[in-house]
Amino acid sequence: MAAELGAASADHLLFVTDKGMEAMAEKGVVATLLPGTAFFLFLGRYAPACRMIEKGVKVALASDFNPGSCMTQSLPLITTIACTQMRLTPAEAVLAITIHAARAIRREKEIGSLQPGKQADLVILDIPDYRHLSYHFGVNHVWKVIKKGKVVWER
Repeated sequence: MAAELGAASADHLLFVTDKGMEAMAEKGVVATLLPGTAFFLFLGRYAPACRMIEKGVKVALASDFNPGSCMTQSLPLITTIACTQMRLTPAEAVLAITIHAARAIRREKEIGSLQPGKQADLVILDIPDYRHLSYHFGVNHVWKVIKKGKVVWER
């Protein structure tokens, strides 16, 4: 339905069909997956993220911060769940919380990646490697936050 309506993104997608994935890929609909809800509600299943990627669907991740189904705002925790339970690679998870998340709200030309002409929004992490974002979970790795090119927080 999201593809038919020309939506930028579709959320949750625990029960998406192959036909639905193919339509999303064809129309450029981003699959915004919310693994924290499946985790917290103990649903026993997650959206088929790897199959979506194989079919050419761009996958974004979000927390779905919600007091009824996912009481977390932690994107690092969401990446851990996505990597351990949905089998995304750490690189896929980073793409999903950056450029693909920007694409899900149709802002990929302004935000979501480090490129000339884009807004300089950065979170600098105190980790030895990007893979530690999902690997070393439950701690705050943030060293510095830059919004529109200005430091707004630092440890």
